[in-house]
Amino acid sequence: MARLPAEPEPIATTPRVVDGIRVGVGGWTYAPWRDNFYPAGLVQRRELEYASRHLTAIEINGTWYGAQKPATYAKWRDETPDGFVFSVKAPMRITMARALADTGGQIDAFLAGIVTLAGKLGPIVWQFDPMRKLQLDDLARFVELLPARVDGRALRHVLDVRVQAVVDADFIALARRHGMATVFTDSTEHPSFADVTADFVYARLMGTHSAIPTGYPEAELRIWAERARTWSRGGEPGDLPRIGPAATGKTSARDVFLYFISGAKERNPAAAQALLRMLGSA
Repeated sequence: MARLPAEPEPIATTPRVVDGIRVGVGGWTYAPWRDNFYPAGLVQRRELEYASRHLTAIEINGTWYGAQKPATYAKWRDETPDGFVFSVKAPMRITMARALADTGGQIDAFLAGIVTLAGKLGPIVWQFDPMRKLQLDDLARFVELLPARVDGRALRHVLDVRVQAVVDADFIALARRHGMATVFTDSTEHPSFADVTADFVYARLMGTHSAIPTGYPEAELRIWAERARTWSRGGEPGDLPRIGPAATGKTSARDVFLYFISGAKERNPAAAQALLRMLGSA
């Protein structure tokens, strides 16, 4: 009987987190990545193990459709190396609720499960899609429900508001008042602004191209590497769109989370790895 080929062992070398800058992609299960990212023969159940040793963060999109059981979060936590983190999208049943002020119980239940990720838990993303009606006072009442800590673990919240009418100077002030990040995106499909509102920065790079092996041209990736370094040093890139003036006063080093998401999705892992190399992480 012919022997089956041995399953390849994932490379154990993990990218370093340099200057607090983490780079990753959205999710880890995507069939085209089995042709250009995952090694041939790697079984699907080991894809997270492999991806987490070649990137420094992943945004979990599946939780947008429904929260997982704590046992699932624990499994993901244990399959990934020290220093790796997950950003997590909160369930849409919360952010799409008609009465945001009444979602406190759902928020608490979701967070009680997600903190099972322990030290692997990164920012929690609260996404508000443009198809829902949203007023700033509704959002303000919702933000009051988001705790700073759960079970003694500090939480980082990200307000991903895609309702253009709400994204103004008052929204920026609300986010700053609560120390919550907003999302910079380089897509024309969503509001695009780089006002820093927290002690960390969250960016989605959504412009990868299929025809470019690394998704973005090398020159553009180098620009993004320098922007990430500027954010991490406490500065703000001067070439990105803003809603208001830069925050005044002394600034300190920040953590930075950069995700290659959407665009030519098949190129996103290569883009993330190329940026990691430029940052000196790989």
